[in-house]
Amino acid sequence: MLTRTRDLTAQKRSRRVRSRAVSTLPPLVVSTLKPHEVDLAYSTLVCPTCRTWVPISAPHSPRPKLVPHHTEKAGSDDPVRCPGSHRLVSINLTVDQWFQRLEEGLSQTDGRRSPRVLRKPTLGPPPAVMQIVGGAMDDKTARKLDEAHVRGCSACSVMDDEGKILRAADITSRCADGRRLAQLAAHTTRLAPARRKAQLDREDVNDRRAWAHRLLHQQQWSRHAQAVGHADTQRIEDVLAALIQTLNPHKVEAPQLTAWERADLMSAITLLATQKEQLQRR
Repeated sequence: MLTRTRDLTAQKRSRRVRSRAVSTLPPLVVSTLKPHEVDLAYSTLVCPTCRTWVPISAPHSPRPKLVPHHTEKAGSDDPVRCPGSHRLVSINLTVDQWFQRLEEGLSQTDGRRSPRVLRKPTLGPPPAVMQIVGGAMDDKTARKLDEAHVRGCSACSVMDDEGKILRAADITSRCADGRRLAQLAAHTTRLAPARRKAQLDREDVNDRRAWAHRLLHQQQWSRHAQAVGHADTQRIEDVLAALIQTLNPHKVEAPQLTAWERADLMSAITLLATQKEQLQRR
């Protein structure tokens, strides 16, 4: 005798569940669930048993409940029905109240401080003043500062009987600021050739890189320029055909255009024709 085997594959859910079965689990109270696990706008929530989103059957009825669902995806082998199927749901919140709770939860989450600890980097020994100033100053500026200090400092300049400055004093007899400025001028003068050479090398490298980028761009564009031109031309031709068909409809019962509408269409057709001519000249 032939016996009918039970079909265990997940079937397509019906839009309206007419079963009167009720789960033995206690009813779900919407207010006790987390706001992000409920969506009253679409009448769905996360089933606490299988942690999947499940629709609520007849949410506006006196006894709403979860629709029957499986713990696996639809079409999987040997599906098992979730024990939370047909579980009663107590909707004690309105859509506005639920949305307000959701916004409050988002604001609290966004306002939290990050638990990540940012360690301060360990600082090495500070550089010398000569290294700080010398790295940011060229030889001309350092020489001008030294000359200006010599003109304004009596200890760093040698004067004649009339008070005119003859020359700068020796570095051993100069003041502390004068000695630092003299050392800075000598240091920048010694490093000036290497600095100019490094600057020229950087400019040369930047020029070569820019030239290579331009050459690469030209090669890539020349590879796709023809296809892009054909696509632009085809697009303009399609728009022109549509505008011409609107201007001169094939059907007699088509709505007639006003004078303003015909003028606008003619302007658009003229502009597109000009663009097509420019593309064909390239």
